[in-house]
This record gives sequence, C-alpha cells and structure tokens, in this order.
Amino acid sequence: MNRTVKEHDADTIGFGIIGLGMVAEFHVRAIQELAGCRFVAGYDTQQGRAKDFCEKYGGTGYDDLGSFMSDKQVDIVCIATPSGLHLDGAVAAARAGKHIIVEKPLEITTARCDAIIAEARANGVLLATIFPSRYHAASGIIKKAITQGRLGTIVLADAQIKWYRSQHYYDSGQWRGTWELDGGGALMNQGIHAIDLLQWFMGDVTEVFATTATLAHERIEVEDTAAAVLKFANGALGVIEGTTGAYPGFLKKIEICGSKGCVTMEEENITTWKFAEENDGDEEIRRIYGSATQTGGGAADPGAIGHHGHKLLFEAFVNALRANKPADIDGAEGRKSVAIIEAIYRSAKNHGPVAVQDPIPH
Repeated sequence: MNRTVKEHDADTIGFGIIGLGMVAEFHVRAIQELAGCRFVAGYDTQQGRAKDFCEKYGGTGYDDLGSFMSDKQVDIVCIATPSGLHLDGAVAAARAGKHIIVEKPLEITTARCDAIIAEARANGVLLATIFPSRYHAASGIIKKAITQGRLGTIVLADAQIKWYRSQHYYDSGQWRGTWELDGGGALMNQGIHAIDLLQWFMGDVTEVFATTATLAHERIEVEDTAAAVLKFANGALGVIEGTTGAYPGFLKKIEICGSKGCVTMEEENITTWKFAEENDGDEEIRRIYGSATQTGGGAADPGAIGHHGHKLLFEAFVNALRANKPADIDGAEGRKSVAIIEAIYRSAKNHGPVAVQDPIPH
C-alpha cells in the first residue's frame, strides 16, 4: 500500500457513496456511527436522488461522477450500485486516488473482479469487499473452533439459503434478474453471503457439480433455485442449496460436521454446538448465541437487515487504512465466492463437474 489517509484528514475520514438506493441507507447509518469518520458526498445517475439523499443524511449530492471524484473531502468511496456496475465505479475511484469498499459481489465475474483488484493495486489504494456476516460474533467463534481442530476431520460442510423474493421484487428494478447487471440470481445476489462464509470456514473449493433452474418467478434471465455438490481442498465434501422461491423465507444456514464435532449457524444464531470433548465455555456459547439474531436476515425482505455488520467492517477498514495494512476482506477474498458461483453456473450449463478456477462468459 503506497497511499495512506491524507494528512489533513488524518483525524476525520470522509466517506462518499456511489449508488444511493436501499443499500446506501445501511452504509450511511454505519458511517454515522464511526468515530473519526463522516459521510461527505453521494453520487447517483438518477436525477435528484443524490440531492434528496444528502438532504436527509448531510453531505454534498452529485449527479456528475467527475465532480464527485474531485471532491477532496472524499477519502473512501463505497460502491453500492447494481452488481454489474461495480467495476466502473471502482476503477473511477482508484484512478482518483480514493480507497474503495465494494458491496457484494465484488463484481459479477472473476475477470471483472481481477480488473478491480488490478486497478486498486496500480493506484495504491485500499480495497475491501462487503461481507458483513464475517463480523458476526458467531462467525468468529465457529472459525476459531475449526482452526483449533475441535471438529476433528471435517467430512461435510453445507450452506442453505432458502429465501423468498416476490415477483414484484424482480419487476421493481430493470437490473434485477439479469445476467448483465445482477450477474446471476439466487446465488450471486442472495446466496453469496452464505457461500462466502462457507469458504471462509472451510478453505478453497476445488470442484463443483451443479444444476440450476428458474421455478418460482417469471421474466428473469437467471436462476431462482440452485443445488451444487462441492469438493474442498481439505478433502471434505459439501452442498450449496439456494433459492428465492421458498416462502416465507428462512435464515441462511451453514452446517459443518466432523469426526469430533458439529456446528450449525443460522444467521447470527449457533443452533448446534456439539463436540466429543466439551470445553468449559461451550454451554455459555449455546446459551448466548442460541438466539442472537435480531433481524430477519434478509430472508424474506432485503431491507430486514441491520447495519451493525457494515459498521464493524467499515471500522476494520479504517483501522487498516490508518495502519497502512491490507483490508480483512480484500479484493482477493471477495473474488473467492464469485469464482465458486461462476463455476456452479458453468457446471449447470455443461451438466458436469467444473474446476472452480475455470471462467464462464455470459
């Protein structure tokens, strides 16, 4: 990293947001709760949206991208546009010398992810991908147990994303349900949070064998239902199930089973925490995290999530920036889930097993 926070902004870091739809609301609330940070600017292509947003939250509204990028108060740019437009905003930010936080997915193909990563590296700016679920306390507890070997030899690791989206949800935005801007359906848009967690817990996925379908919705190009069998580099097998057609929608679920233990996570809850060798703190973990989820987790309503995960991620990003260190969930980390989903789509298309690193054009 060869660019740190500008000296005159060392105490107050300015955030700008590109794309001022629903997701931007979570971003700005998180920013407002960060010590030494403030929201200073917003940009949107929709006429009047930036003005309205900034009248509500403060800052300067821009409808011209060049003017937004020239704002010297903006140190960090959050990209909250439709997924297939992340590259454009990230490249512009990198070339303007702004640090970048990109909503999931980093982009809709690994090739486009690579382009963002390359631009950030070439311009010496910090890059992060937004996966707030990694910052849930339950996620850290499970990650630690796996690292400590408490599960023994892991044999199966599964992710279930049985969510619900109405037909109106897809009809309400022209970009939704398209390959060009959504990049995929139930997996790329909704399921990617659980897929990121699964690979973060388990390590690399080497191969997938998958099938996809559009069963519960009309007028969309992408899948609303998918199932994939996984092979992990550590030898374990796994399954990903994803849909937006499961009424009324259920919390995302990850289950990891091994020869000495099994853990299950549903959103922020730990619903299974069983080991052949119990530790003193295990009963306390079951008590505290058995009902930790305070929101709908986005299972039926994309707005029914909290901004606490965003706040923790932004805080970690700012700390990394001040320490001139890489972000926790950098571009390379953000790319991993896209590579898995990309391989799933290719497997479904080719009706056979696919190595995860193989690219897929749309």
